[in-house]
Amino acid sequence: MTADHPDDAAPDSVDSPAEKAPAVNWWHEAKSIALLILAVLAFHSFVAKPFYIPSESMMPVLLKGDRLVVSKFPYGWSYVSPSFHPLPFIKGRVFGRLPQRGDIVIASPANRREDYIKRVIGLPGDIIEVRGGQVVLNGEPIRQKALKPLRIPVDANSSCPPEQFPGALVTDRSGREWCELPVRREILPNGKTYLTIDVGPSAFDWYGPVRVPANHVFLMGDNRDNSADSRAPLDEGGLGGPVPWEAIGGRAEFLTFSLDGTTGWNPVSWWRSLRGGRAGDSLRPASYEE
Repeated sequence: MTADHPDDAAPDSVDSPAEKAPAVNWWHEAKSIALLILAVLAFHSFVAKPFYIPSESMMPVLLKGDRLVVSKFPYGWSYVSPSFHPLPFIKGRVFGRLPQRGDIVIASPANRREDYIKRVIGLPGDIIEVRGGQVVLNGEPIRQKALKPLRIPVDANSSCPPEQFPGALVTDRSGREWCELPVRREILPNGKTYLTIDVGPSAFDWYGPVRVPANHVFLMGDNRDNSADSRAPLDEGGLGGPVPWEAIGGRAEFLTFSLDGTTGWNPVSWWRSLRGGRAGDSLRPASYEE
């Protein structure tokens, strides 16, 4: 008998060649990305989208630099609902409903593929007129109450330009600058109320009278002397009169955050320019109480 030599023992295991990584299915990856993009675009087009305030036309409720959410479904959908407005004018709306007086809406001018944000003042059949800055609705002046001047902090996005707000720039004892603006509370016939700014005589203080056609709305900015709205012709950057309801893209719902303009395009830097106290504010008009 001979003893087994350790070297003669069968090995317990044999190293196998390294397994190859599975090949990337580029078609599957491309489909997944395309579906994700389509889902985002569908939500953006038919449910809600973010919106940036680029001007002072809706002061004092909205400041340049505000970010907000616009819901796309309250009035149904039309040719302006899809993202980036790729469609030509198409008459009618799907599940269409008219806005209410006082709603803040986004609308697209007939000659440009961009969104304006304004307030609904007149509905189909209304007769709209502006006399010396006073809005007259169906022969009756809209109720107004003068309030004490409103101070808005001056920053890079709200610089209180003298061509818009002459004499409004003031400095307090601490050296901080403010834009001190005359404001009025406007009260619509349906009881909805909001603040407007009227700094003095302007070309927009006189308008009409005009009757709002069927399936149209009349839109105005709250900063009455500095708003290219239904009072301004299309060739001057305005909305060119009452706006067809098909051009209404959605309703402003609430603020998400606001930036003072001291930082650039990089979102990482935005925290340094956040305006305090402006996140989450509702943009639906309040109901007036005596």
